[in-house]
Amino acid sequence: MVPLLLPLHADPENQPPPLTPDRLLSAWTFEPWVVASLVVMVGLYLWGVRRLGARGVRWPLSRTLSWCVGGVGVLAIALLSVLGTYDTVLFSVHMVQHILLSMVAPVLMAVGAPLTLLLRNLGTLGRKRVVAVLHSWPVKVLTWPPLATALMIANPYLLYMTGLYPLTLANDWLHAWMHLHFVITGCLYFWPLLGLDPMPTRLPHYLRMLLIFVTLPFHAFLGVIIMGSPELIAEDWYLAFDRAWPPSPIEDQNIAGGIMWGAGDLISLIILGVFFVQWYQHSQREAVRIDRQLDREERLAARAAQAGYDAAHTPGHHTPGQLPADEERA
Repeated sequence: MVPLLLPLHADPENQPPPLTPDRLLSAWTFEPWVVASLVVMVGLYLWGVRRLGARGVRWPLSRTLSWCVGGVGVLAIALLSVLGTYDTVLFSVHMVQHILLSMVAPVLMAVGAPLTLLLRNLGTLGRKRVVAVLHSWPVKVLTWPPLATALMIANPYLLYMTGLYPLTLANDWLHAWMHLHFVITGCLYFWPLLGLDPMPTRLPHYLRMLLIFVTLPFHAFLGVIIMGSPELIAEDWYLAFDRAWPPSPIEDQNIAGGIMWGAGDLISLIILGVFFVQWYQHSQREAVRIDRQLDREERLAARAAQAGYDAAHTPGHHTPGQLPADEERA
């Protein structure tokens, strides 16, 4: 068993061991703030589920697993596993981490519906305060789907096509902020689109699919740019390692571009398919609702007609302006 590796964010002269198959499972990094944050995320969620259970309210197991195992588990893998250990050594490893933090973890966290869980655990006053925050103008602006889509598209270009990415490699605080930024941007983008939690803006399904579809070519184009670039991104940093084990820096960059292109588009297409299924199921439910409403209106109309018929044929009944039969005979 290989001993745990310490973070290498600010010291490229500390040559890490070669990334061999056995280290894929054993080379874990311990980051106290990451571990503490993940424990708090799981603990608060399970506490909320337990409180609902004590009141006899059932919370879906699928949502609990999606948050605690899916979302938090992906964050742990991205930040603490071999990905967190070698994310400053290999650009391709960082790119896998980028995809997990910005696209996979936010989706799984959204399926957990944490805001809904929070609202169900609060009293009337607490719910009103949370809803007021959700409908405040800063939250409305940040979760406005077109803006969140623009951020999702622009952020990778700003990170990799400027001098920002090398700064995140050399500074621990910027490196940690980059990880957090990936998760926040992904949540701002996916949570309103999935619509499982209460959000200030709810888009129809066809617009949700359109916004997902819009991001596809931008991820692919950036991946192609990275693959075809004759210059290394963060060249000074990666060459400072002077690695004797493969892949070479330029090969590593080509792999990273392919990951951005392939994995980004694949995940987007999967989510696009999920949205299509949601749209179809919503249409089916709406059709059933309309059919039931029409049936109800037909029954009410039939009852009204029957009541009118019965009243018209009741002995002694006469319409307004018409004398009773005995007065007519008189």
